[in-house]
Amino acid sequence: MGKTIIQQARGKGSFTYRVKRKAFRYKLQYPKKLEGEGKVTKLFNSAGHTAPLAKINYKEGSFYIPAFKEMIEGQKIQLNAKETSLGNILKLKDIPLKTQIYNIESRPGDGGVFIKTAGSSVLINKKVGKDVFVVMPSKKEKKFNENCRAIIGVIAGSGRLDKPVVKAGKKYHIKKSKSKLWPRTSAVKMNAIDHPFGSGRGKNPKSKIAKRNAPPGRKVGLIRPRRTGKKK
Repeated sequence: MGKTIIQQARGKGSFTYRVKRKAFRYKLQYPKKLEGEGKVTKLFNSAGHTAPLAKINYKEGSFYIPAFKEMIEGQKIQLNAKETSLGNILKLKDIPLKTQIYNIESRPGDGGVFIKTAGSSVLINKKVGKDVFVVMPSKKEKKFNENCRAIIGVIAGSGRLDKPVVKAGKKYHIKKSKSKLWPRTSAVKMNAIDHPFGSGRGKNPKSKIAKRNAPPGRKVGLIRPRRTGKKK
């Protein structure tokens, strides 16, 4: 009799495959209405995020953002102003071309969606009418509304990948804090009861195309491929 395979166990959501809630208790978004001046009251690390986080207090409350490089506690930043100093939150239409920015809104007022990883930033490439074009880390241009907000600067923590992990146990705990499964066993190295690709009978099987409504245990191989076959 076959047993529950990894995809099924993760889908069920047992404690083995569940992320710690407290790692994600900080929501990295700025409020819809921001005006005046904010103060950096606290800098701290979070297990669920690659970058250090900053708590910003302003007249109507507080919010959290990824900390920018060279940020210090007690520093003051302008909210929704037109001055392009480090850490200020501005609308894209007020930011000059070739300025480094991060935490960009997808739509005006959604609080910031793009560019939130440690050490990352993007440049504003051009402005056409009410559209602002930004060169993303993938080297592709993305169009944003001119009223979307962003933060001036580069996210802190750029050296996190420079130091090698060295120990397998350390890597395991890094991945576990973000609900990532590691180490990952190759499917063809498993037994037949553990995975549809398992056993040594066929080490080079043809690519399998999973049904779109297949359950987690069967959703392996090519999942919803755009096309199949040799490219001509």
